[in-house]
Amino acid sequence: MILNKKRILIISYSFSSQTRNLLHGLIDGLEESGIEVFWEQLNTVSELRFPIGTIWATFVMMVQTFLRKRYPVQPVNPVCFEQWDLIILAGPTWSYNPSGPVLFLLDRDGKRLFGGKTVLPFISCRGYWRVHYYGLKSLLRKCGATVAAPVVFSHPTPEPWRTIGVFLKLAGKVPEAGNSWFHRFYPKYGHSRQQVEDSRKVGRELGRYIMAGNTLDRPLFQVPIRSEGDDAFDA
Repeated sequence: MILNKKRILIISYSFSSQTRNLLHGLIDGLEESGIEVFWEQLNTVSELRFPIGTIWATFVMMVQTFLRKRYPVQPVNPVCFEQWDLIILAGPTWSYNPSGPVLFLLDRDGKRLFGGKTVLPFISCRGYWRVHYYGLKSLLRKCGATVAAPVVFSHPTPEPWRTIGVFLKLAGKVPEAGNSWFHRFYPKYGHSRQQVEDSRKVGRELGRYIMAGNTLDRPLFQVPIRSEGDDAFDA
């Protein structure tokens, strides 16, 4: 029997599977460290289709998400309201903000879920994460949470190609296609395999830190996490 068993709840929303892919790596690392993990994936009441499909519909959704439109989600598993050593709230950045499903969850269940808990934001983004984090931190604090420094992964493709590529991908195009001239500047949509491996390392390091009984009163990882061969951790 493990007396110091630690439990972490992960609540996430993933629109295009990018956050989900990173979390698979993170959870592997946490479990390797002896952490018990429960993963709650948010499901919207009305299906949100990826890709959105047209340039106009993509533009409209970007405006709505910039204005922080909420997207209702299904009720979460009652186990989420139990006691946890840490809650990781994960999701993508939508037009500089937390995603609409996460915002809805905070409105509906925020105080019950996060009040009196330590919450670590886990952010998947194109590159602009600060407004997302500071807005999310403010909302979580209003719910009574203690907010840890975030874990942030940004798409590794440099600008302006990643912004153009993400927009085209959402609009139903395939900008990363090998027969496209754009492929030279935008070889892959979203996060790399190396970043998934970096996320596993983050989970392993975070798990060991939590298992040792430490508190998250200081940043553990640089922000954002470096990718493509760079060291993922602070010295």
